[in-house]
Amino acid sequence: MPVQRLNHAVLYVRDVARSVDFYEKALGFRVVMGFPGAAFLQAEGSNNDHDLGLFEVGGDAGPTTAGRGAVGLYHLAWEVDTLAELERISTKLSELGALVGASDHSTTKALYAKDPDGLEFEVSWLVPADLITEEIAGAKAAIKPLNLPREIERFGATTPGGIGVSR
Repeated sequence: MPVQRLNHAVLYVRDVARSVDFYEKALGFRVVMGFPGAAFLQAEGSNNDHDLGLFEVGGDAGPTTAGRGAVGLYHLAWEVDTLAELERISTKLSELGALVGASDHSTTKALYAKDPDGLEFEVSWLVPADLITEEIAGAKAAIKPLNLPREIERFGATTPGGIGVSR
């Protein structure tokens, strides 16, 4: 059987407690296990043992250089089930000073944010397959700024996203 999905990600962070606090506030994750210098968090709607592992490397750790002349991971992306949830998270990320962008990828509506260590992540809502028109599919090549109120008006705040649907 082929790979089905990403089960969890693990990040090196400067301060585990600070990162746990951020991911709890920003995305509603909860700690399911930990030990000194490490924490394992689970998303509220997840069936995974954990979705995010955090390992502390200390306050003197330098910033990641990935994408700035070095290979490495650019970002992780988590899906939400409705545009209302994407809007709620957008507000929370803005309050935390973490929101760095919002893009309309036609079939995906995405927020981009950085955690306290500057590690970027995405939170996205996927247009349900049965709502993808030829116009929407044809616009995938262009990335536009996300107009969340317009997308909520277009698709509805509580329309379930195409979570887990191949694009």
